Amino acid sequence: QVQLVESGGGLVQPGGSLRLSCAASGFRFSITTMSWYRQAPGKQRELVAAITRGSSTNYADSVKGRFTISRDNAKNTVYLQMNSLKPEDTAVYYCNAAWLGNNYWGQGTQVTVSS
Repeated sequence: QVQLVESGGGLVQPGGSLRLSCAASGFRFSITTMSWYRQAPGKQRELVAAITRGSSTNYADSVKGRFTISRDNAKNTVYLQMNSLKPEDTAVYYCNAAWLGNNYWGQGTQVTVSS
């Protein structure tokens, strides 16, 4: 069973930082492209960052230069380091695994950026 469990969300002030973690199990993590998506109220779920099996990365323009996605295959964990956070980064952040033609999702972790 594919399982993705996000953690690390919370309340942070503008300009602050958070690191999200996604613990993965139930599939071959090391060969799977992993992604972070986010969904704010009233908006579509959007891709934030992705990392391939070879550690090639891709970022949404809105987070480029501020966020860094990484993976630790030994720990079956993907991370999202978020710096210089802005109020518009407020959303539920979801971990995604593209495995055997399907997308699998975690339950999400809330990130709130507010003064």
